[in-house]
Amino acid sequence: MSSSPSFIQVALPLPLDQTFTYSTTGPIPEPGTRVLVPFRREERIGFVVGVDADEGRKGIRPILAVLDPEPAVPPAQLRLARWMADYYIAPLGIALRTMLPAVLSDASRDVVTLTGGEAGKLRPREHRLVEALAARGGPQSVRVLRKGLAMGSIWREIRSLSARGILSHETLPPRSPPVKTERIVRLERWIEDLEELDGLFGRARRQAEAYQALTASGGTVELAHLTGQAGFSRSVVKGLEDKGLAVVEDREVERDPFAQIPVDGGPRHEPTARQAAAIRTLIDTVDGGPSEPFLLHGVTGSGKTLVYIELLSHVLAQGRGAIVLVPEISLTPQTVARFRARFGDEVAVLHSALSDGERYDAWRQLRAGHRRIAVGARSALFAPVADLGVIVVDEEHDGSYKQSEAPRYHARDMAVLRAFQEGALCVLGSATPSLESWHNVERGKFSRISLPDRVGGGRLPRVRLVDLRAERRAKSSDGAARSEGGVVLTPPLVEAVRLRIERGEQTILLLNRRGYSSFIQCRECGDVETCSDCSISMTYHRLTNRLVCHHCRADTPAPSRCLRCGSDDLSFRGLGTEQVEKVVSETFPSARIARMDVDTTSGKWSHHEILGRVERGEVDILLGTQMIAKGLDFPRVTLVGVVNADVGIHLPDFRASERTFQLLSQVAGRAGRGRLGGEVLVQTSLPDHYAIQSVLDHDYQGFAVREMKERSDPAYPPVVRLVNVVVSSPNADDAARNAEEAARWLRGRLHLVSGVDLIGPAPSPIERLHRRWRWHFMLRSASAKALGDVSRALQTGFRPRGPDVRMAIDRDPTALL
Repeated sequence: MSSSPSFIQVALPLPLDQTFTYSTTGPIPEPGTRVLVPFRREERIGFVVGVDADEGRKGIRPILAVLDPEPAVPPAQLRLARWMADYYIAPLGIALRTMLPAVLSDASRDVVTLTGGEAGKLRPREHRLVEALAARGGPQSVRVLRKGLAMGSIWREIRSLSARGILSHETLPPRSPPVKTERIVRLERWIEDLEELDGLFGRARRQAEAYQALTASGGTVELAHLTGQAGFSRSVVKGLEDKGLAVVEDREVERDPFAQIPVDGGPRHEPTARQAAAIRTLIDTVDGGPSEPFLLHGVTGSGKTLVYIELLSHVLAQGRGAIVLVPEISLTPQTVARFRARFGDEVAVLHSALSDGERYDAWRQLRAGHRRIAVGARSALFAPVADLGVIVVDEEHDGSYKQSEAPRYHARDMAVLRAFQEGALCVLGSATPSLESWHNVERGKFSRISLPDRVGGGRLPRVRLVDLRAERRAKSSDGAARSEGGVVLTPPLVEAVRLRIERGEQTILLLNRRGYSSFIQCRECGDVETCSDCSISMTYHRLTNRLVCHHCRADTPAPSRCLRCGSDDLSFRGLGTEQVEKVVSETFPSARIARMDVDTTSGKWSHHEILGRVERGEVDILLGTQMIAKGLDFPRVTLVGVVNADVGIHLPDFRASERTFQLLSQVAGRAGRGRLGGEVLVQTSLPDHYAIQSVLDHDYQGFAVREMKERSDPAYPPVVRLVNVVVSSPNADDAARNAEEAARWLRGRLHLVSGVDLIGPAPSPIERLHRRWRWHFMLRSASAKALGDVSRALQTGFRPRGPDVRMAIDRDPTALL
């Protein structure tokens, strides 16, 4: 006789702000357990979040399977996910999915296959999709295709091509998590009696030798080794199996992508007096129990990493775990090397450059307690570290800690919350802290520890400004390195680089814009090639002779004539790293140059390879975008040159000046970290701007005071809090109308909530992205609760009208573009 069903609440990782009720006749799964459930015509993986007491309802569908023997999301992280979903106005199922590796939360798999039908005339995006399918061959995952093409949603193209018979689409059930195994041969019987062995093997000499090889290896050998290097045939192994002496079986193998990378943490340093004081303060705080977060404000080269390592060493000695967040993949190899040098196999790495299987293995090792330190980028915050003792957020000011898709969380703020919930210490480190963290120190919410000096008695490099306006006026000046667009390297920078090459020292050149030129413009009619899907100009890449949209990745062959008027008088405007590389190689033909930007670091270990060459002294000039500005420590770098400091300073974003100061200060800190000292040359057309002036004296506090005044009137974070609401649609009129209706709907209710201002609506600064028109408006208030109430009311109460109209609510936005 079957037992009566129980009813459970399941959260699905879908953009639906609700949970769903399912029945089960077995034991009730604990909250956080993954279950496979029917949803519409698909099978989906959801998360149990509670029990439904209403047992009188009919027609409740049963779950299909319980996927975990114990909750995949433990209670502490389930609590964190609930808070994150509530604060960032996101569905609970999507927040829970964020906690896990992708392979544990994959739902039904959508797969498309070319059918061989007549393609006919295709739109550009359809053509790219068909090209990708043809190149890869066979069925392809929609998720993998979407990620590889970087075109945003491709469902519109899939539906169109499917309707015309060009491709087919099917939905497959979820896959099991990818556990890597290897075939091994394991002894079942250990026989020491020689007469018994002789009787078993008789004339089967090779079987006897294989048996001896197994015993000499401790009883277990990889099958591939036994039948390969050792030279035994598969029939010999089969003979051992038939005699009951050995078995062939699969053994689980852990994928460690860093296992083949040499561990070299550099020489072991003794803490300076200031470092030792910082370490004592943090250790005493950990031992004393829960406390407020600490901001470790240390100048570049002040040894913050050593402080982190000594703190983690103390925490591990207590049997507790730790999480270390770094903002960029490019920082991870050096950071991992330092932590692995000290903590060995206790370190697991989690970041997006790893395969799904590698991330899954790291997650399992942490979950099982076999590794106790998680190091990685933003998502490593959710690593299943048991008995968490400390969370470190290095370069806490970095914008990459903000998630751009739902749930739009900020890893720094979530780190503070997770540490608070689990009784751990949170340490935020930076030479140029975010104004939010600085403001929290001034209000007494955070404690501050300062490291104002470089270790080893080193001094911060001298910074000089070079006025690009004067150099452009002096067009005949000798010594400048030019391109079609004008001066690239001014005479002072050319001379400084030449001096370093002669001395055998290294130079870093920064330009935070990749590509060859920002855009191509016709000199006859003034037309600029723009992306057909985004309202921005296409960037010219000379190496491939193509125009590329740096937002949606659409690309097209570069034209030889203006598409509007037919003129062949085309001008390459603006400056990118590819053009700077060409100018630098022409100016210094004997120099060894490496370029580091998105175009040169698409390979899995490309960051590590480039930085390894720099570290070994095989590169004279390292040229790159912002990814070379943070966390790199090369003693032979004695010169940093900023090709154009003004990139981004006039963007329509209230954080533009802060980002400029941080980027310049961080890249300046790469110079003079060894005994040779260093110098920084900053080329700018805005030498009097306060963000650039503050870099001259490495004056963070002076910049912070001035910038806080700028944020007071009109009020911007951290003086107030913001919510940015973006309404988008493939139709421009639908986007505008829904944004206006949403704002009007809210204004009719804001009288119920005091202290919330509504600004807008207006077209977004980048009006069109990924073929979607965008409008936005902002909510502003000093009260986080009031903003949350208003945002939730908007999410649940307003329904956009029209086909494919979307509304995204971004709390605490870091960018408004």
